[in-house]
Amino acid sequence: MSDDPAPPPGSPERPPVSAHPAHLGWRLIAIVYDLLPLMALWFVTSLAIYLLDGQKEVQPGSLGARVELAVLWLVTGAYFVLSWRRGGHTLGMRAWRLKVLGADGRPASWKALWIRYAVAGASLLALGLGFVWTLFDPERRSWHDLASRTRFVRMDRA
Repeated sequence: MSDDPAPPPGSPERPPVSAHPAHLGWRLIAIVYDLLPLMALWFVTSLAIYLLDGQKEVQPGSLGARVELAVLWLVTGAYFVLSWRRGGHTLGMRAWRLKVLGADGRPASWKALWIRYAVAGASLLALGLGFVWTLFDPERRSWHDLASRTRFVRMDRA
């Protein structure tokens, strides 16, 4: 037994970790799982807005409601983009060995990840058609994968 640490993934002494395109089911499972930390973030954000606004209830359709919605959208984006950039996955994705990578297999850029988030939102507004697109694309890419030049993969067991 050697005292030397294991070589890092991708080094000549250790084969690269393999991955394959993740199917729609894995995407949906990760989304459901990610709702747990997101609900906590939304609660804290809404509480902060409530306290900053003098503990006044936000009226539906008002400017305050639109601002709160925009802030919640940005907080949600920050959760996804920071998670993807930091380790390639969110909490929900980590549980299922899912990762977002650039088209070249490296970590995606900040710009690509924000594009990915924005197009994923548009896809949801289009009744999820961008997600359903993965059922027809030979590489299982969604609209947001295509627009941001990223890949959504499931890592093989180490």
